[in-house]
Amino acid sequence: MSILKFDNVTKSFGEGTAKTDILKNIDLEVAEGEFLVLLGFSGTGKTTLINLMAGLEFPTKGKVTFKGAPITGPGRERGVIFQNYSLMPWLTVTGNIKLAVDTVFPKMGKAEKDALVAKYVKMVGLSHAAARRPAELSGGMRQRVNVARALAMSPELLLLDEPLSALDALTRANLADEIEHIWEADKKTCVLITNDVDEAIVLADRIIALNPDGTLGEEFRVTIPRPRDRSEMNHDAEFKRLRGEVTKYLMDAGIEAKSEETRQLPNVTAIHNELPPAALKAVQGEGRTDKYLEFSQLHKIYPTPKGPLTVVEDFNLKLNKGEFISLIGHSGCGKSTVLTMAAGLNDISKGVINLDRRGVVGADPERAVVFQSPSLFPWLTAKENVAVGVEKVYPRASRAERQDIIEYYLERVGLGDSMDKAAVDLSNGMKQRVGIARAFALSPKLLLLDEPFGMLDSLTRWELQEVLMEVWSRTKVTAICVTHDVDEAILLADRVVMMTNGPQATIGRIVDVDLPRPRTRKALLEHPDYYLYREQVLSFLEEYEHGATPIPKPEATPAAETKSEAA
Repeated sequence: MSILKFDNVTKSFGEGTAKTDILKNIDLEVAEGEFLVLLGFSGTGKTTLINLMAGLEFPTKGKVTFKGAPITGPGRERGVIFQNYSLMPWLTVTGNIKLAVDTVFPKMGKAEKDALVAKYVKMVGLSHAAARRPAELSGGMRQRVNVARALAMSPELLLLDEPLSALDALTRANLADEIEHIWEADKKTCVLITNDVDEAIVLADRIIALNPDGTLGEEFRVTIPRPRDRSEMNHDAEFKRLRGEVTKYLMDAGIEAKSEETRQLPNVTAIHNELPPAALKAVQGEGRTDKYLEFSQLHKIYPTPKGPLTVVEDFNLKLNKGEFISLIGHSGCGKSTVLTMAAGLNDISKGVINLDRRGVVGADPERAVVFQSPSLFPWLTAKENVAVGVEKVYPRASRAERQDIIEYYLERVGLGDSMDKAAVDLSNGMKQRVGIARAFALSPKLLLLDEPFGMLDSLTRWELQEVLMEVWSRTKVTAICVTHDVDEAILLADRVVMMTNGPQATIGRIVDVDLPRPRTRKALLEHPDYYLYREQVLSFLEEYEHGATPIPKPEATPAAETKSEAA
């Protein structure tokens, strides 16, 4: 039986020539007890769709009905969980949920209300934190309060607008599993908007893609038995098939063709690549390294009131020139600490980092960094932001040559038509493209990427991963990418380096990724070895999910041993 229905719904904003159709001709029915997932990305109208369901907005054309009656405004029968927590900061966990119960059930007795609140606090696993205020909670715990508050209002339909997108990968996965368990227990009808394909498959009975033009796209039925264990699904043929089909559809629908190459790089050399062998020997002193990049006995120790805290301990890693490494591990394992030490932005407590036979001391353009937030000058154009570094590292190049370098890399990252736009007018994805172009334009010896796509929606992230791989394939710069995304780690890297939990984090395991290059996401999903690599990384992360201590490394295969010795 249908509980929610869209009948030829169009939603527009603006008037006349400024009129824009955000959603077009939407026909949709949601069955009672169903878990429907709408996969939407930036600009597809996903929040507008949820707002129409919630009664926060109304159609320009067509109608939206709940149980056959037109939706004329918000109602407690339709509970909404947004991406933002919107909790009252002065109230405890219990107080925030009780406030909603008091509003919806004013005639309910105090004992009954207290029992209802306690039930949902327990259901989301917050009984131990019931007396804490939001400022004392992690992001995942705050979102659990949001879920409990919505459920305590006893809605018939639960609407979830990307409720997990602001959380780290582990918290996101755990909370998604909890939402599935709650849905199984309460059998609420659920509609979830997300941009995460794996999350959609774990939760959904049915997945519908939202197209960039505001129309509904292809529908995918999910027949995998519940409960759905993420590790077990990695071996499930139906999961692999469905994951490949959904990913291919979204990429074909949303990722535009790359721009044509029209510019060439001038024959100029960055200042940090100019030192002749004799001068280099004088600069490097007594430092010695067997590889292009070497981390040797690396430690990071912070002083605390309770004594020294060792965050990273005995981190040892050697890289060949042109090698791409992914560094992965749970939050707090010291990934970014290692990266910032390599960048010269964080002092080394003990040990040494050698790059091209020289010890790393202080920040230098020879080590370019792309952070999660690109940190552009908002008043400068894309071209001017890239020029800031280029002017410093090519002092002997002509103005025309420096301009060619800037425009070449901006074109390579797909900003050929947006070079003269101010950074403040660029989307998050476009800003990150500028950050990537700026890093490559420095012609660095080492490229360091600290979760460079972590703030972006999945489709933009996929697109920029392909951009990064395409530009990297031309430069073959030695690179390290910190990430929490297993698929990203495998897609980009020659080796995936996994770190144990902190404090005293170190390298726990290394997986050699022997997959052909150039790589694309679609091709990798079809490669017979891809899910084997994925299983190795997922298994390691699961071992350390609850703070497990390091375990002895398993014996490497002969092929892996050969590659590790060569590295």
